[in-house]
Amino acid sequence: MSLASQDNRQSFKRLVVVSNRLPIVLTRNPEGDWEIEPGRGGLVTAMAPVLRNRGGLWIGWPGTPGELDLSEALDAASRDVGYRLRPVALTEDEIDGFYYGFSNEIVWPLFHDLQSRCNFDPGYWRTYCQVNRKFVETIAENTEPGDYLWIHDYHLMLVAPGLRELGFNQNIGFFLHIPFPPLDLFVKMPWRFQLLRAMLDYDMIGFQTSRDRRNFIQCIRALIKDVETEGRGRVLLIKAGGREIRAGVFPIGIDYKAYELTARSAEVADAAWHIHEGLPHRQIILGVDRLDYSKGIPLRLEAFGTALARYPDLKQNVSLVQVVVPSRENIPEYQLLRTEIEQTVSQINGEFTQAGWIPIHYIFRTLDRTELLAHYRTAEIGLVTPLKDGMNLVAKEYCACSLEENCVLILSEFAGAAAQLQRGAILVNPYDIEGVANAIYQAFRMTPAERRLRMRRLRQSIRKQDIFWWVDSFLHAAISTHLGSFPVLEDYQPQVMMRKHPQQPE
Repeated sequence: MSLASQDNRQSFKRLVVVSNRLPIVLTRNPEGDWEIEPGRGGLVTAMAPVLRNRGGLWIGWPGTPGELDLSEALDAASRDVGYRLRPVALTEDEIDGFYYGFSNEIVWPLFHDLQSRCNFDPGYWRTYCQVNRKFVETIAENTEPGDYLWIHDYHLMLVAPGLRELGFNQNIGFFLHIPFPPLDLFVKMPWRFQLLRAMLDYDMIGFQTSRDRRNFIQCIRALIKDVETEGRGRVLLIKAGGREIRAGVFPIGIDYKAYELTARSAEVADAAWHIHEGLPHRQIILGVDRLDYSKGIPLRLEAFGTALARYPDLKQNVSLVQVVVPSRENIPEYQLLRTEIEQTVSQINGEFTQAGWIPIHYIFRTLDRTELLAHYRTAEIGLVTPLKDGMNLVAKEYCACSLEENCVLILSEFAGAAAQLQRGAILVNPYDIEGVANAIYQAFRMTPAERRLRMRRLRQSIRKQDIFWWVDSFLHAAISTHLGSFPVLEDYQPQVMMRKHPQQPE
């Protein structure tokens, strides 16, 4: 690979996305052949429509341990999505230390203000460095001058310095999809200096909210010598170590048109009718979350139980449908969380169930796209109350699918989406049990006119700042170009395999 220098004015031939996981899931069928399904999670949901048919490249772990011959399966998937897929092979030990260890027992809880859940095992750090180096080597083998590298999320913060060590002078962007913690939390990270210096080897660093960027700037000013910041607004200039780095705020969106169009389909409409037929003559309150302690599910359930006790007219007139998508089930804390959620559901249902009415309908599985969008379209109240979230795309997906607009979004003020959606949503503190209970009753009693006014504001904002707006905003700030500058494949022919999308919230 040639390591020629590029500047922001040069045209780019190919967009290269690098993330922890590839946007597909590989499983073996009984005959021993590989079967390919679309990946799950917020990043895949957001980026898949952006790269589709543009001949780009996506580098990531394929989800299977060890060095396997996946070339035929990945080539088939590449033809379907219209961009190339290149795997990074990880051993079982690397998966445990890098993904389950450093990423999910250190960075995830610390960056979500839950430092008491951190396990600062030094071995995790060594494995994190080792795996990031593997990503660096795969990038170096598969990229060329004219590529724009866009590295994603907290799993890969060390990629840029690794590439710089190889003499890689091309422009590299980084986007952090989760929150960035304030200084008093970040200093608890034993490897805080290494991580901050690594992030300053990128040319553009993107954050979900102004709060996250403000926290990052505060940390580098306090912990890194000779740092200067200039500018104001969406993008700031950082001068550090003889380099200039841009730090911008780019709230991620969704493919709004695709969600709205699919929500209008006969298939979704039929599924939505069946949901309402099973829960007639009541308002449906919907929660959709990955199994994760940052989502605040036990507190939400407690708030719903408080609302039933405080406001008797909710009984038999509302039903909470709580969808929990399995995630990281081999981590003990997640196993305990599932048990806590199911015990709380049983307790509330045992206390309040009446003939013909069960307060909470609990679903613990992954919903396919049709089923998820049918729930979005059916629910009169969306209940999105994470304790902390980088953005939370469920809130935006719910609004995009609320075609009749006779519905209400209750949203945690600690979700990144709150900054954008505060004018239409009912904002709540998820730790305030009685406050969330009151918000549930407020939403239940809200007039149709106020519901339509609020939801129209939400939908207009989400439609305007969709996923393509997000990509163009980042690329324009990073390299003075936009998504349309990358060529479209004229002979792109999508196959059946990738058309039905299992869904998993971010």
